Amino acid sequence: MFWLWLSLSILLFLFILIIFTKITILLNYYHHNDNDDLKVEFKIWFGLIKYKLNVPLIKIDDNSPSLVVKSHSHMGDSAAENPENTVNQITQNDVVSSFEKTKELLERVIDLHVIVRKFFKRVTIKNFEWQTLMGVGDAAHTGMLTGAIWAIKGSIVSILSHYFRLKEMPHLSVTPHFQAAVIQTQLTCMFQFRIGYAILAGLKMIKFWKGGKPRSNFKNEKTKSV
Repeated sequence: MFWLWLSLSILLFLFILIIFTKITILLNYYHHNDNDDLKVEFKIWFGLIKYKLNVPLIKIDDNSPSLVVKSHSHMGDSAAENPENTVNQITQNDVVSSFEKTKELLERVIDLHVIVRKFFKRVTIKNFEWQTLMGVGDAAHTGMLTGAIWAIKGSIVSILSHYFRLKEMPHLSVTPHFQAAVIQTQLTCMFQFRIGYAILAGLKMIKFWKGGKPRSNFKNEKTKSV
């Protein structure tokens, strides 16, 4: 009996620990002309456990009308000697299928906006920095494009502040280059939320989706509290 109670106590302690554990997601995206680099890092328990995902290569396949995406991932601080490398080829049929699935998903997400929005309000965004250097080779057109990019960035930050919790003022910059055609941008930010909130949101979604069909009464769902 003692070992049974001890096991149950340990399991309960681990469950509570996981519920209150805060996960940190570090996002770093860099684009320069035709080169893209995306790095995503997941950390819990003050970096004791880390998982890194790198997507350094996105290019067009020379032999077929498709995209080739190469990525690798590893655990811990330093890169492993033999990281897990994956190469995926995205064909036209895959794109069409993805759009069809996305359309079906969006129809369901419309009714799930209350659950999703409540979860987003639990997500904190820190260290949001977005720097852009651009030019089209013409001073007048570069100036117009600079203003448009500022407007786009302001709109995106406004949307993020509406759905998420921005703890710090975002650092935005747009630097025009009037002598050459160039596009360079770097986006870095950090997301934080407790695993318990994600589990709760997932359970609510499973309960909502139970039965296979979303609820069609959007107005009634909007007035319900979740």
